[in-house]
Amino acid sequence: MSRLLGSVRARATLGATLVVAVALVAAGTAVLLSLRSNLLGEAGTQAERSAREVATELAVGTPYAELSLDVDDRPVQVVDEDGGLVAASEDLERISGTGVDAVRPQPSPTGDGDGDDGDSDDDDDSGESLEPGEIGERTTVSDGSATIDGDTEDYRFAAVPVQNRAGDDLTVYAGAPLSAEHGAVNTALTVMLIGFPLLLAVVGWVTWLVTGRALRPVAGIRREMAAITASEDLARRVPVPGTHDEVARLASTTNRTLAALESSVERQRRFVADASHELRSPIASLRTQLEVAAAHPELLDLDGAVEDTVRLQRLAADLLLLARLDAGERPADARVDLAALAREEAGGRSGVSVRAEGDDAGEVTVAGSRGQLGRVLANLLDNARRHARSAVEVSVRRDGDAAVVAVADDGEGVPVADRERIFERFVRLDAARSRDDGGAGLGLAIARDVAVRHGGTLTVHEAPAGGALFELRLPGA
Repeated sequence: MSRLLGSVRARATLGATLVVAVALVAAGTAVLLSLRSNLLGEAGTQAERSAREVATELAVGTPYAELSLDVDDRPVQVVDEDGGLVAASEDLERISGTGVDAVRPQPSPTGDGDGDDGDSDDDDDSGESLEPGEIGERTTVSDGSATIDGDTEDYRFAAVPVQNRAGDDLTVYAGAPLSAEHGAVNTALTVMLIGFPLLLAVVGWVTWLVTGRALRPVAGIRREMAAITASEDLARRVPVPGTHDEVARLASTTNRTLAALESSVERQRRFVADASHELRSPIASLRTQLEVAAAHPELLDLDGAVEDTVRLQRLAADLLLLARLDAGERPADARVDLAALAREEAGGRSGVSVRAEGDDAGEVTVAGSRGQLGRVLANLLDNARRHARSAVEVSVRRDGDAAVVAVADDGEGVPVADRERIFERFVRLDAARSRDDGGAGLGLAIARDVAVRHGGTLTVHEAPAGGALFELRLPGA
């Protein structure tokens, strides 16, 4: 069963068919009940009409023997107040549902049906008090059966009270056949039993076709994604249908995901290539010095070997930190005082001054990793000292709910065209390409990545002294 319903198309078809089936059953039941109610009401109306016609004859004094009781072969009984049958349809053979099972009237004491002049009970079974020649307003309806001239049918009986001219309280029972109601209901039920399955089959077939057409682009997207996975060619894109619906938006989102994935993979490839290139130079230099030292120990440049080793250590640490950031490592949630951290990082660097701004700038705290934020400030200070002519100034302040650290130098500044490029990995502007200080073009990239991981930003502007102004903005704690 799970394999049979393993596709959206099959589940959509089954769901639509079930919904329509429930709706058809509910609608069909309502139609049958309404049809039966209307037909029963019509039968009751016909029975009441027949009963009132006979009651009218009794009210005007028509003798029992002259009553019109055989119109349209409908069963009619006239019952007195004692439950005795005084008149009935001629061909009536059996009756039930009226409370009087007799089908042949018993002779009246007077013989003519005119009654006598004695007093009679003014209250009939219906509770109405009638005058001689008056027909009651209240009609009682019941269901039963009757056999007329050998034919047995179900009837709806109407009972109408009347008092004839002689003062006799009588009740006229007249029936209307329910064969039309049964026939109409059975015919409607037969049509539904035949038509509903056919309609459900049509609904299922149409839903299968419509869902198949709607899901056809999804099949194309799946095939193309399978081909991309097999070929590992992230430059390929899935087809986008021109329907402007959910499937088209899914295809567009998939293509954007593929583009982001391609960019990420390409970035990783460049990162590996650049890292390999950066590692190759110090490793080659260190190997050369060791090989020379092995052959001529007196020529060993110990300071150069140490410098290359330190450079390798710093580069490995930078690469490890970038790998952890790319892996989505969440920073710690400790409270860090940026003003104190800035003073601590500037303490071992000459020409760097730190000042706090604002009334509460004595303690500007943020939530994050003290080690990573210290690394950001160290990278910014090293970069500023590398380009400054004489001085580097660090300012710490609050700006609303944000904490801001600004590092400014009096150097040549950063051209507007390069103010975003300098945050890319392994990027060094022409003026900063010297490797004497061990720079590999990763400091600013690490600083921005750490700032973003802490929910902040790192941007570069022009400093008041004409140099570069790096502004680190973090959410305050």
